[in-house]
Amino acid sequence: MEFPRLLLNLIPAAWLLAAAAARSPGCATRCGDIDVPYPFGLDPQCAIHAGFQLNCTTTATAGGRRATKLFHDDLEMIRISVADGKAWLKTWISRQCYNQSSKGMFEDNAWVQLATYVLSAEDNKVIVIGCKSLGYMWSDSYIIGCMSTCDGGVAPKNGSCSGAGCCQADLPRGVRYYQGFFNSFYNTTEIWRETPCNYVAVMATAAFSFSTTYLTSPAFYDADDARTPVVMEWGITQETCGQARINKTAYACVSDHSECVDSEAGYRCRCSDGFEGNPYLTDGCTDINECLDNVTYPCPVICKNTLGNFTCSCPRGRSMINGVCVKNQRSTWMAPVVGASVGLVALVIGITCAYLIRERRKLHRIKQRYFRQHGGLLLFEEMKSQQGVAFTIFSEEELQQATNNFDAQQVLGHGGQGTVYKGILKSGIEIAVKRCMTIDEQQKKEFGKEMLILSQINHKNIVKLLGCCLEVEVPMLVYEFIPNGTLSELIHRNHSRHISLDTRLRIAYESAEALAYLHTCASPPILHGDVKSTNILLDGDYTAKVSDFGASILAPNDKSQFVTVVQGTCGYLDPEYMQTYELTDKSDVYSFGVVLLELLTRKKAFNLEGPEHERSLSMRFLYAMKENGLDDILDDQIKNIENIEYLEEIADLARQCLEMSGMNRPSMKEVADKLGRLRNIMQHPWAHENPEELDRLLEEPSSTVNSTGTTGNFSIAKKAAMGLESGR
Repeated sequence: MEFPRLLLNLIPAAWLLAAAAARSPGCATRCGDIDVPYPFGLDPQCAIHAGFQLNCTTTATAGGRRATKLFHDDLEMIRISVADGKAWLKTWISRQCYNQSSKGMFEDNAWVQLATYVLSAEDNKVIVIGCKSLGYMWSDSYIIGCMSTCDGGVAPKNGSCSGAGCCQADLPRGVRYYQGFFNSFYNTTEIWRETPCNYVAVMATAAFSFSTTYLTSPAFYDADDARTPVVMEWGITQETCGQARINKTAYACVSDHSECVDSEAGYRCRCSDGFEGNPYLTDGCTDINECLDNVTYPCPVICKNTLGNFTCSCPRGRSMINGVCVKNQRSTWMAPVVGASVGLVALVIGITCAYLIRERRKLHRIKQRYFRQHGGLLLFEEMKSQQGVAFTIFSEEELQQATNNFDAQQVLGHGGQGTVYKGILKSGIEIAVKRCMTIDEQQKKEFGKEMLILSQINHKNIVKLLGCCLEVEVPMLVYEFIPNGTLSELIHRNHSRHISLDTRLRIAYESAEALAYLHTCASPPILHGDVKSTNILLDGDYTAKVSDFGASILAPNDKSQFVTVVQGTCGYLDPEYMQTYELTDKSDVYSFGVVLLELLTRKKAFNLEGPEHERSLSMRFLYAMKENGLDDILDDQIKNIENIEYLEEIADLARQCLEMSGMNRPSMKEVADKLGRLRNIMQHPWAHENPEELDRLLEEPSSTVNSTGTTGNFSIAKKAAMGLESGR
């Protein structure tokens, strides 16, 4: 069976200019039992633009009845919420089953690509079902999945999805594309009589409850034609509110008393507090009459509705005391009544203050428990014994003040391990604060010790770890702030910007030196685990700074844990790691080889928009090398007759880094040495005519001379001396 596919291109700019301020007269507002509010519509003139046009279709059911359903292209839509900016659709389930006829496994892998929508990270989960299943959700930036088994000593149980017959994983934010697939090593070949199939689906958490019948029958797959509900967030366009307001004719928040809201899917609109309705229609947001809803807006006496609010007062001759209207009295009873009321108020204030003090002490105890749990006491003692360690233990309050309470405007980027915020300490020092998402029990015990190890890393090409915060459930890391963005932004954001070969080679050399330092000079050695161009930062002088080198410390480091939860960056993953789930120093070498290719070709490591055989840059490069087609994929800015010899040497080094077997790859120290020797030759072209000077340069690390002159025509003997010949 081949699953239907939803192919939505990004919203064209012409749609933005054609966005209507109101729905055309005569437009249908329902499809069967489902409301179709604007900006959605069933006809082109009824939707705000083509990305919001839906189809209402009536079909015959199996019982002979006719059913009316709402579709966005091939996906059935079951609910739309304008207030929340969400839509509920039905997407397909991927399955992996044993075929009795062929005596082998077959897979139906569903995939969805979205433009108007992104998956709601709060409302959905990745669900994997099976007794021997390792299933994944593969997006353009993440591989998220988990392992489900029935032989771990815990029997599958209805309603439980914690690894026995069923497991689930959280979604990252902003996913527009995903595909479900399975690891072929984990299948039902040996247990097909009891459990013939495995399943993986992205679905709404509230709509799923595990049943053990899903393991022994096709009930999960057949429940609704192999479809499950999923919650999507939608935006009018993929612009921010600030960008959308510039084009006033296309700005969608047209109603008075409406506001613009930024979301992962783009910008959307909502009615202001005290108003309700549709902000996409002129006069669509109307005042809420709070006096008609005494439950939500309690008022025991005279309620008066105002625009966006309400007031609550007493009749004439009465006054409100403690929320109750009492008759005004001019008698000797007035003083006792007022006195009792004041006493009651004082009692309430006293109880409230006592409660707040108790809660503050409780919070303090919780912070102390987290601090001890993460090894804070051990870290303090080690810092005292090792004088001169430049490492700070920050409080949660300090980092909240530095980042404006972790404001979304301070976000520098999102990663597989957490979110990074820019902050400014009271001393004026700019910092980057990384809030990690999860950490397991074993890592909690070793965290303080590992932080001390990371704090002693001191290399000019590695982002400095300044400190950490231990009084929270998941510790936060504090790094120095690097101002000029990432290497990925430099080479991919503006292709018209000229970047010389000398600059690219320098960045590659500095990055390789940093990784070699982590592998060979750190004690104990540190494996980066996520080498990619977005993790190489550039300072004010565009010097390379390797970041996120502590990711492996916070990522699962036990083999069984890697099998249970696998995540990484598409295009950079070591193929040997995907087979063994064991991270080695040669995994970093493979990923660095992909970064070298990005510098040579100025192409992204993984491109979903290209043909299937050209999506992986490493595969495309290796094929070009095999067919002597290197010249076809090199960046035109550096491809000339003076550079060709250098480019061939760098390409051959990248090929060695991309060997399928880690044993055949060079070490990062060897890679850094080779790049350093090549830099020396490029910076001293006059040495080609002086063999003694050339030998001296080949024995030194990268030169400090900043000459940009280059010449070609290396001899084979010189290449061999540089250690750059293939096979060395």
